[in-house]
Amino acid sequence: MKTLKTIYLIVILLANTTLFGQQTVGLFSNTIDAYNGYTLFAPITNTTTYLIDNCGEKVHSWNSDYRPGLSAYFLEDGTLLRTRNTNNSTFTAGGSGGGIELLYWDGNIIWEYTISSDTECQHHDIEYLPNGNILAIVWDAKTSTAAIDAGRNIVGATIWSEKIIEIQPNLIDGGGTIVWEWNAWDHLVQDFDITKANFGTIADSPELLDINFTSGAPMNEDWLHMNSIDYNVELDQIILSSHSFSEIWIIDHSTSTTQAARHAGGDYGKGGDLLYRWGNPQTYNQGTAADQLLFKQHDAHWIADALTDGGMIMVFNNQAGSPANYSEVNIINPPIEIGGHYTYDGSAYAPSSFHWTYRSITPTDFYASNISGAERLPNGNTLICNGPEGKFFEVDYSGAIVWEYINPVTNTGIIAQGSPVTQNMVFRTYRYPVDYSGFGGHTLTPEGYIESGSTFICDLFTTGINDESFEIETSLYPNPAKNSITIAASDQFNSITIYNMIGAVVIEQFTTEKSILINTSQLQNGVYLSKLLFENGQYSTRKIIIEK
Repeated sequence: MKTLKTIYLIVILLANTTLFGQQTVGLFSNTIDAYNGYTLFAPITNTTTYLIDNCGEKVHSWNSDYRPGLSAYFLEDGTLLRTRNTNNSTFTAGGSGGGIELLYWDGNIIWEYTISSDTECQHHDIEYLPNGNILAIVWDAKTSTAAIDAGRNIVGATIWSEKIIEIQPNLIDGGGTIVWEWNAWDHLVQDFDITKANFGTIADSPELLDINFTSGAPMNEDWLHMNSIDYNVELDQIILSSHSFSEIWIIDHSTSTTQAARHAGGDYGKGGDLLYRWGNPQTYNQGTAADQLLFKQHDAHWIADALTDGGMIMVFNNQAGSPANYSEVNIINPPIEIGGHYTYDGSAYAPSSFHWTYRSITPTDFYASNISGAERLPNGNTLICNGPEGKFFEVDYSGAIVWEYINPVTNTGIIAQGSPVTQNMVFRTYRYPVDYSGFGGHTLTPEGYIESGSTFICDLFTTGINDESFEIETSLYPNPAKNSITIAASDQFNSITIYNMIGAVVIEQFTTEKSILINTSQLQNGVYLSKLLFENGQYSTRKIIIEK
């Protein structure tokens, strides 16, 4: 199977090269196996947020006065929730934001909120809660004196700690109220100076953060560098991703703000201490470099229970490859007990390996040194955003690419097809189903490709893998094929449609026979998708390889 998969993906690349020539942006592939929906993305260097269909055509956009800082979400009530980059002059590290805004479908502002000063700044990510409140990651500056008093062993200027705040928006009068807060600074440990606060044995304190941990480089101001936040409503827990520690952390949201500053309280009895951590046990002296599995990761989040691998944690593992540069998308199955507690035996937190991994067949073909994300889709596929390259692609569970697109919006605006692509970074992307409640009352009409100069024709698959698919006994031979291929089945056909990798129909034949010979002499080398519709209304999809 691995050999066939390798051949299949290599042929896809060859097919794309043949079909598009000098194409640099826009849609590269749309197959019947892709999940039908609309993809949201907010280019980091631009102020417009876009929604495209599976053919890469724009169906809607929102304009803002601010570049994102960095995440954006389309909510179930039809509003756009996005972060703002306010150009804070103190917090200048990657991911800096400073504000949040909520927009109507027409782009008018419903609500806005600023978290930007010389002591704090929103950055990277926010999370919309079921009650309408918003969680935000906020840099929290501490003086050198405060750091030394807390047991830090390096004398420097300020150190940026982190806090999570929960904002209750006031949609009538503006602004908002902070109704809950968690501070990393309340959960420290150090074994450097017994005369300072937080002194203890690090290996015996996995629930705390070592203020003197470094990832091999001298400490800088941005000590923890959190880059994602997600909420689990069933567990009432929050998951955070720390770029600097190469770890994911889970904390209790059921606490009061007072309990969140302590080491006891809340549903899980640990106050604001870590309930679970994973990825790099060196951070709490329970492992070596050989035990590290996460490397500068982003986008740690729970997979919805109803989806494939539901309840597990997905993460974009940016620098998984060493010394070769490559990235992975990984799924972790944490050791959770009944009641939401996590098993811990006094060593490194389990598991010792990943449950599922996507990695390119040639690993270095897929590399995103920073930003980026991935999400599991309702059909079992995974939508992946290679942030630095502005490339979005969807893979099935086996890792085969079934949809691919490159963002054509850069720091200079929209570029033409064939132009060199730079500065088209995107933090993350999300795919929303065509029947998503947020689209209610709105007509999503394709408005054409965002980029100029694209002339290819793409057909949307409105059925297929999104609907129930029936496995009918079928055979295709020879496959790979040259000038013809026979398609046979145990039931009578109604029609056979063959699509190229951008979803355009290249062959369509109608028959009531159980076997048909298809002339493929006009097809170029590449991978194609066949949809076999039967007289009883059932259907099946099969891949065809043309190799002359």
